[in-house]
Order: sequence, then C-alpha cells, then structure tokens
Amino acid sequence: MRKAECDYILGRMLSSHPNVSDLNITAGKPFQVESSGQLTPVKLSPDFESLTPFQTEIFALNLINRDRRLTETLLREGSCDLSYELPGKARFRVNVFSQRRKYSIVLRKLETRIPTCAQLNLPDPFMKMAKEKNGIILVTGATGSGKSTSLAAVLNEINETQSVHIVTLEDPVEYQHPHKKATFNQREMGADFDTFASGIRAALRQAPKVILVGEMRDRETVEIGLGAAETGHLVLSTLHTVDAGQTINRILGMFSTEEENQIRIRLADTVRWIVCQRLLPKVGGGRVAAFEIMGTNLRVKDTILHGESEGKTFYEIIQAGKAFGWTTFDDYIVGLYEKGLITEETAMAYASRKGIVGRGMDMVKAGRGEATTDIDHLEVDMQYGKKLGR
Repeated sequence: MRKAECDYILGRMLSSHPNVSDLNITAGKPFQVESSGQLTPVKLSPDFESLTPFQTEIFALNLINRDRRLTETLLREGSCDLSYELPGKARFRVNVFSQRRKYSIVLRKLETRIPTCAQLNLPDPFMKMAKEKNGIILVTGATGSGKSTSLAAVLNEINETQSVHIVTLEDPVEYQHPHKKATFNQREMGADFDTFASGIRAALRQAPKVILVGEMRDRETVEIGLGAAETGHLVLSTLHTVDAGQTINRILGMFSTEEENQIRIRLADTVRWIVCQRLLPKVGGGRVAAFEIMGTNLRVKDTILHGESEGKTFYEIIQAGKAFGWTTFDDYIVGLYEKGLITEETAMAYASRKGIVGRGMDMVKAGRGEATTDIDHLEVDMQYGKKLGR
C-alpha cells in the first residue's frame, strides 16, 4: 500500500458520511468513520471487510513517513502523535498505537476555518475570557469534547481585538490562526519543542502576552504554567477532567502533600476561569455542547485554599454565581432540554445530579402544560381512617 493509495482511502472515508469527525483504522474491522458520534463502516471498492494487522501497520508507516523520532516513540511508548495533511481536503491529528501486538490508527479531522464564539454559540463568559490580561484559564473535558475548538474561538476573539504576541504550544497544531491584530507563533511538539514544560520555559523568553499550552500533562508543566500566569501572562490550557472540583483536585494530586498548601495559594491567585465541556446527542442528529463555567471570586478562592466542605462546594458556589454567567452542567442541560435541543433521556444520561435535572425538566413540562408524571386515575379513599362496622 503506497502513500497515494492511503491518501485516496482517507479521501473516500472523509466523503462517505456527513459530519465526519474521526477516521478509525483497526485490525479485524473495516475502515470506519465517526459521524455525529456514531462509528460507521465505510464501503470501498474493493471492499475491506476485515483489515489485517499487516494492512494497518503499513498504513501507520505511511502516515509516520520514515520520521525517526515518531518511530522511536511508537516502539518505546506504544503510541505516538503526529499531524497529517490530505492536500486540498483536510488536516488530521493522528494517534498511532499498538494493541495486542497490532497497530491501530485514529485520525481526528481538524477544521481549517477558525471558529468564532458567535458561530459556536458559546456562552457570554467566553467573551470575558478573551479580555483577561493575566492568570490561567482551564478548559476541561473528555477527549473529543470540543476543548480545542472553544479555545480556538477565544484566541480568535483576542486576535480580532488586541495587538499582542500569542505563542501556542500544541501536539500537533490544530487550528492555523492567521495574523490579524495579534501576532501568532504556533509551535508543534516534536518539530519545534520537545516537551510542554520546556516549551513554556522558552516561551517566557519570547515576550508573549498570551500562551496556549495544549495540555497540562504533568507536574512540571503545571508548575511552569502557574509561574507564567503569576508573572503577568495569560495562560490557556486543557485537562481531562469532568468538573471544576475534579480539575482542582487533579492539579493538587500532581504534587506532594508538603507542597499542597503552596500550590493551593498559587492556584487561588492565578485561576481566572474553569470551563468543563461535554458533547450531547442533538435532536435530529449532530451534537450540542453543554458547559459548566466557574469564574473567580472570594468564595472560589477560599474554597481552593481550604478545600470543599459542607455548604461550600464548587457546585453550590457555581449555582450562586448565575448572575455572573456561571452555570452548572445540570442547569445548562435543563436549558438545552427547554429549547428542544436534547431529549429527556439524553438529559438524564448526561446529568451530574439526576435529581436536580429531573426537577428542572418537571418545571419545564409544567410550564408547557405537560404531564410531569405517568401515574393516572388517582382517587381519594373516602373510607380512609374510618372504623369498619361489624
């Protein structure tokens, strides 16, 4: 299988279904694409009913394209990340990994057009994030939940409105930002720097106002990122966590018990926003984003410093901050249900606290004049409590 043949297959996979987000190449399965969150096989001629380990390995080697560093990383660590371009059609973020001594490949399609906050229908706090001058903004969520897209929209807003130097450290570069008001320098791991920690350390000598770090993967990256935020830079980054409380705990967990107090103080001083994202199946097909958004105030700082306690959880603080545009996942999900964007089943499946979402949906139904229960034909028992005559 030559490179030209691989490119042809990738092109056919891309055009096989609408809303293709990922291409999946796994031994024992046909070529598959993820369309609107569902894996679907791709019909090709000749048909590949079941890919062999040899075919997936040759495909992987064509994508790696004799890159010595990537080959060594794949053999040493069992997986490697790279970017790949299908000329004139698309760019991909690629992960090649071994499983049961066979190679599998997942290609995430990267959008070529830079999204705006308005196009993505992002909540108002995202516009406020673009106006921050220092500190750290964390966007968290599972892989494929749209974190990079949301951050690209925030950077685009800065690019449209501020004349500043922006340095991005990515693995790989996903959105290629044009120079507008801002000056962009986008660096790719492997090609331009070796680790996120060394990339941030170097960025501090490159006079940026804004630094995007692809992911806070380890203790050293977090420590240098906090240092950059403390010295007047705006640092944007991602983490694989599900809510604000878990985000703080994940960062604290990277440090020893002796360092915890100091890290709590540094986080309380530098954290500006924590945004958590989930993608939910949308009515009529496609997906819609749900958010948990927490900014910073005295209560947030105090809870970061001393930890969550009864009546002082991040969830309760976010609920009390609705006036500032803050929202919990549950309130946002109820809002999506009210707009008719998601079904009742989806709302309950993705809820953090099902009781709160259930009550919220009941209020929406009551407002529409719909039944809030499936119990019918209730009657008053007129004889209840009366003595039975003998």
